[in-house]
Amino acid sequence: MFTPPLALASLSGRSDAAWARAGADHAGAAFLGGIALDDDARDAARRMVDRGREEFLPPDPLAFVDRQLAALEDVPIVSGVNVRSATLEPIGPVAECCRDHGALLEINAHCRQDELCAVGCGETLLRDGSRLCEYVATAAETGATVGTKVRAEVPGVDLPELAADLEAAGASFVHVDAMDTESVIEDVAAATNLFVIANNGVRDEATVREYVEYGADAVSIGRPSDDPVVRRRVREAVDRQLALETGPFSDDGR
Repeated sequence: MFTPPLALASLSGRSDAAWARAGADHAGAAFLGGIALDDDARDAARRMVDRGREEFLPPDPLAFVDRQLAALEDVPIVSGVNVRSATLEPIGPVAECCRDHGALLEINAHCRQDELCAVGCGETLLRDGSRLCEYVATAAETGATVGTKVRAEVPGVDLPELAADLEAAGASFVHVDAMDTESVIEDVAAATNLFVIANNGVRDEATVREYVEYGADAVSIGRPSDDPVVRRRVREAVDRQLALETGPFSDDGR
């Protein structure tokens, strides 16, 4: 799906085209966002900004996604967009935009902020598997490459079973925040043929090795994704653990 199999995970209000461009020396993919698409999700994001969080709140979310992806057309990285929506309606149009740019669409069923959950986004969507599958199916019908960002350790959610349902709905990948249950990666990989991206605590050789041994196809870096020292260290570990035949980094640290 992308090479090297190292992704940069979305960071609210920070993961834009400039951030992806800066990380392209080390990563094979970068997920922009999260982008609140509909009125309810945007209202939730505004309330989060009021309490000090960074969020993307452009006047026109779809136009913003289009501009951000266009800005990466000359960058050797696979672009992705992490989106939040309390309703189904915006999913088709944003999927078409991603398709037209050759970008991945990642539906956010991961965030657990109270404001987002109250309107049906994030972890609330994760708990409502049938609605999440409807989002995936709607996106997949456009021809976009679609997946979801999910988290482990959510009571009442059987993540391997849900992943299998998402695959049946048309998902191509799943981006799993393993929390403190790294072995969930093995369970999801065994239950599906999805491209599995493992997230949480990816910092060094040991963490990359653990996820690879559990069957991850790729790993992702979260909060330290803007730190070139961490990116380089993880990239070197990915190259070794997945036996990639890649060229040496340049002398400037890339």
